[in-house]
Amino acid sequence: MAEEKAVVVSLPDANTPVEQDTATPLPPASASPAAPTAGIPNGGLQAWLQVFGAHFLWWNTWGIAYAYGAWQSYYTVGLLHERSPSDIAWIGSVQSFLLLFIGVLTGPVYDEGYFHTLLIVGSGLIVFGMFMTSIATQYWQIMLAQGLCTGLGMGCLFTPAVAHLSTYFSTKMPTAAGLAALGSGIGGVLVPVVFHRLQPRIGFPWATRVIAFLCLGTLAVPVLVMRVRVLPPQRRKIFTLSPWKDPAYSLWFLGAFITFLGTWTPFFYVSLYAFELGAASEATAFYLVAIITAGNAFGRVVPNLMAQRFGMYNILILCTIITAGVTFAFIGTKTLASIIVVSFLYGFFSGGLISLLPLLAVQLSPIRAVIGNRMGMAFAGAAMAVLIGPPTTGNLLDNHGFNAAFAFAGVSAIVGALSLTASRVCHGGWKIMMKM
Repeated sequence: MAEEKAVVVSLPDANTPVEQDTATPLPPASASPAAPTAGIPNGGLQAWLQVFGAHFLWWNTWGIAYAYGAWQSYYTVGLLHERSPSDIAWIGSVQSFLLLFIGVLTGPVYDEGYFHTLLIVGSGLIVFGMFMTSIATQYWQIMLAQGLCTGLGMGCLFTPAVAHLSTYFSTKMPTAAGLAALGSGIGGVLVPVVFHRLQPRIGFPWATRVIAFLCLGTLAVPVLVMRVRVLPPQRRKIFTLSPWKDPAYSLWFLGAFITFLGTWTPFFYVSLYAFELGAASEATAFYLVAIITAGNAFGRVVPNLMAQRFGMYNILILCTIITAGVTFAFIGTKTLASIIVVSFLYGFFSGGLISLLPLLAVQLSPIRAVIGNRMGMAFAGAAMAVLIGPPTTGNLLDNHGFNAAFAFAGVSAIVGALSLTASRVCHGGWKIMMKM
């Protein structure tokens, strides 16, 4: 299919990912780096249509990924009851891994102007994968359809969802990005509710097909309304050694990796925990995925606003520490009410750390030209953590119970917070009250 080529401009933007010594240095850490505003619409019908389209890209990437906990619970007590929770978690882990990892690899494809190709291929893979999931009856079939095929589709859409809006917005970029990313929260809330309202009435195949039709309808929006305005002047690099010479970046990467090992544990297992604890019926327990995702949606907004005043490092470390505490609190929850409260709090504070972790790549980048490269390597590392994290906690659950699984997730967050604190010290020193 012939792909339209947008005009390449020489003005660098915040997503220009090629390292060059002559690039403009970033503002101080206390400032909010923004792309040069010359030529960027920063509003208007066409620009806001891009936000509308990106909203549904987030809906069908992270929204679907967050909602996998609903399928995890159903498979564990239903279709795949003969398989262990760890085995079943690999399906969602592969899906989330491909979302991040393929998203890194498709960056150069996006830079070459094949934006609509990525949209069409990614949308087709997601819809096809969900339809194939609806007719799957065995573990390997679900892994291929929901894990591999759908995950590949998500990976094709991830880069456009993240990078596209920076070519249309400058000073309004935080608002535009927030409205777009809100799609992950809305999708993550609606999808499990729809699935579990329909599954007892019309069965697993047709409930999953309804989700597939929802994906088809919502993905038609970005395909129809999103358009390339400009292309980066140079191709992005996938890997370079120079960032690893910066202790602050290396410690930040390590902290992000360790934290992500346990972050997805409640998303995958909270419904099963409530059901096996006897605190909720099977039907009620499934709604906990929607509750934790709703908290996550709020957590992507409020901590970001606080970070503008108190500094990204400070709020990120605080969110990570509180996330660890809330994770340990799951061990003491025995009633449905307490599980609901803890689930929402976990979603809120983990949403803060998930949204702020990538933004630190901007603050740690000495020049604008290396932002995309550094974020790409970070996403690849996060992908590996997401791949092995949920199955690891699933194995702990199999052999030692839920307490061990939640303890592992909590310890991961504590160790991650310590590494992030060390990164903060390397970047800006020991002054605790400094805005960083």
